[in-house]
Amino acid sequence: MSQLDTRVPAVLLRIDQNPFHHGTLGAVRSLGRAGIDVHLVAEVTGSPVGRSCFVRRLHPPPPPGAALPDIATALLRVAARIERPAVLIPMDDAGAVAVSRLRTELAPAYLLPQQPAALPERVADKAELAGLCAAADVPHPVTVVPDSAAQAASAAWRLGLPVVAKWSRPWLLPSGSGLRSTVVVRSPQEARELYLRSEEAGSPLLLQEFLPPGTGRDWFFHAYADRSGALRGGGPGRKLCAWPRGAGLTAVGEWAPDPKVATLAERLTAQLGYRGILDLDFRRCATTGRCHLLDFNPRPGAQFRLFTDTAGLDVVRAQHLDLTHRPLPDGRARPGRTFVVENYAPLTALRRAAPHGRELAWYAADDTAPGRAMWGLWAAHVTRRLLGRPRQAGAAGATGTLPRVVRQGAPPPSSLTGLPEVPHVPCPADPADDEKASSR
Repeated sequence: MSQLDTRVPAVLLRIDQNPFHHGTLGAVRSLGRAGIDVHLVAEVTGSPVGRSCFVRRLHPPPPPGAALPDIATALLRVAARIERPAVLIPMDDAGAVAVSRLRTELAPAYLLPQQPAALPERVADKAELAGLCAAADVPHPVTVVPDSAAQAASAAWRLGLPVVAKWSRPWLLPSGSGLRSTVVVRSPQEARELYLRSEEAGSPLLLQEFLPPGTGRDWFFHAYADRSGALRGGGPGRKLCAWPRGAGLTAVGEWAPDPKVATLAERLTAQLGYRGILDLDFRRCATTGRCHLLDFNPRPGAQFRLFTDTAGLDVVRAQHLDLTHRPLPDGRARPGRTFVVENYAPLTALRRAAPHGRELAWYAADDTAPGRAMWGLWAAHVTRRLLGRPRQAGAAGATGTLPRVVRQGAPPPSSLTGLPEVPHVPCPADPADDEKASSR
């Protein structure tokens, strides 16, 4: 893609130590194929990402939970080695929040989107997001922030079990604690026990009404908001298969036009004045047809390469072009294009590609090493998890049933008198949406 300024390198930051974060590999390949020198600041031990031929140089990351000065030191050390300004792209929420707070210190060395420094942190905060949605007239699940263990138990009962429990700032969860960013709570006692771990979690617990998953209900929206606020390099997509099933990340996704999802994304980003890369998660209610925003991630979504248009534009290329004052090409959308994560959906990956094109998360003909490495590393990872299950089962028997992990939540509201509720804004029901979803 000759439009990119190849004199300006890119630095990808990932603080989270997930070795199978395929979104990082997608960003490495997208920029590297365009001739950009890609510097990766991430832990790649046991990860296929470090095998990519498009990585110009690997740099040690700040550890999980690192203080802001330590993150700044690590990034400025990388900048000193590069010796010229670079486009900095955080690949996880922790990195996005840190970079936004360190903007003043990093700006001389890195090119960053111009927006209020606190905004990425506000949208990533699950409790704050509910209020932001209310102000922008964007539907969001009814959200309660309990002030005590007793209120947590009461809220779970009144919301209507099961309910979704989330930590407001999941990037603060300590590693090794066993705490999950989002879980399904099936009893008031579970809600009470979670609340008692709030200090350990590092952020408040919030409870949301549960909206069940189902065919055609899970949607996402990826984009880059440029200097004018226009959303480029992405679009709406539909989750066809999740891992874990019905509740987790996108294992198979499809680029699918949905004007209502696009309108909600445009309304919220315009209201906030957001600039930069974004990844939004929605769930459609089967009863009302309403699309509820569940998460606002201020960084690339793992499946962002799904939205590569006919000009080769995606969100990371859009950011590089915009911050180097290059024009963004006007490519055409490719509805029907699919994205498949091979280790989560191996049978789908083996099938013939869709007529509109397909992107695999790990395999690429021009970068085969990560795909080959993934299978060996994944087999070892699964084996370790399976061998650890007997110990986890024993712990669950001693302390009670462990809640099932999910990422979503939300149906109609019930009376929550006396509980601190974050504003909820409904939108008009449109039952026709369910018919459209079920017919696809």
